[in-house]
Amino acid sequence: MLLAIDVGNTNTVFAIHDGADFVADWRCATEHQRTADEYWVWLNTLMKLQGISVEVTEVIVSSVVPQVVFNLRVLADRYFNCRPLVVGKAGCALPVEVRVDADTQVGADRLVNTVGAFSQYGGDLIVVDFGTATTFDVVDTDGAYIGGVISPGVNLSVRALHEAAAALPHVDATRPPSVIGTNTVACMQSGVYWGYVGLIEGICNKIRTEHARDMKIVATGGLATLFDQEPGLFDHVDGELTMTGLVEINTYNRKAD
Repeated sequence: MLLAIDVGNTNTVFAIHDGADFVADWRCATEHQRTADEYWVWLNTLMKLQGISVEVTEVIVSSVVPQVVFNLRVLADRYFNCRPLVVGKAGCALPVEVRVDADTQVGADRLVNTVGAFSQYGGDLIVVDFGTATTFDVVDTDGAYIGGVISPGVNLSVRALHEAAAALPHVDATRPPSVIGTNTVACMQSGVYWGYVGLIEGICNKIRTEHARDMKIVATGGLATLFDQEPGLFDHVDGELTMTGLVEINTYNRKAD
């Protein structure tokens, strides 16, 4: 069994893959100080509560928070008796090329999304990931990662607006009933929602124009379903895109061994 771990700036997702499908997944807050033993107690307890009894023999990690990788390596070594693959580190090859400026470090999550998207939908893609940041990643016809765009995440923008303007409350990101708000909360929700719809449409159109072709748009991340309410904004919404990418990368490396 494979344990795939995706560490984001806000949350960390653990998922077990049986070779054909995901059998379980769990989410916790990303914390730098969490030890390998704490991960194990938490994970083992959840597995027992769900009646899941599997032997994990492989572990792969994608992390945008370098400080947590050490303890995840220890977790794999101590409790699963295996050496984990860590995306972006030596010993973990990618099944696609990365064609960006020399000496440029690309976030592991963006590389994993590229692999997952290419395996599911082919090339010529724009992958929009709604995380702490909202990222746009461009997948070439052959599956290569060729760059992208990073913008502030939806929830990050909402929090910044509340913290910077004393009179403005914190609001949830939601689709407002109309563009013009008639109270402060409705005005803020409209600005956030329609502002990001415009951001998505504008950036994707610019990318398509720059490449002179009609590229498919794949959305993933927690708020992808919220913006999928707008007809035609995305071609596909895939909540398992990152985990699919991790499985593909793990399979590619194991076959090469």
